[in-house]
Amino acid sequence: MICPFCNHNDDKVIDSRSTEAGTVIRRRRQCLKCGKRFTTYERVEQASRLMVVKKDGSRVPFSSENVLQGIKAACGKRPVSEEAKRAIVEEVEEELHGEFEREVSSRVVGERVMAKLRPVDVVSYIRFATEHLQLSTLEEIRNELDDLRAHPPELPDQQRLFSPGR
Repeated sequence: MICPFCNHNDDKVIDSRSTEAGTVIRRRRQCLKCGKRFTTYERVEQASRLMVVKKDGSRVPFSSENVLQGIKAACGKRPVSEEAKRAIVEEVEEELHGEFEREVSSRVVGERVMAKLRPVDVVSYIRFATEHLQLSTLEEIRNELDDLRAHPPELPDQQRLFSPGR
């Protein structure tokens, strides 16, 4: 690894941890020249690539980048950090690789993203759900909002957007 501070190409690994599903390895490294520490992430390449079965029956390789783009589109200019978006993608990817060997429905992928996005930002969740569930009428969107009111997500550091007074 090349040190991001001094560009020296000699380091030692201080700590190495893998995620639950073992698809991402986090390594803490220390440069042997300047002594500064940095973190690298390694993604384990799956021997059998997970295929996503789309609504029209076509099959495409699972792409974490496509999932991230969908989340970014839903979040728009909402106050959702890049770190939170990437964490959702990693969690969904780990779950899918852990549960499915060869194929997964695009419906399942979207549902997993919605479940992870809902407690992070409800507006982004509604945007994503509108597209994923193909909500095309105001009544369908209203029903989804009513469900959010009836079962609000736990929002640790955010105000409730659907408080009873609104």
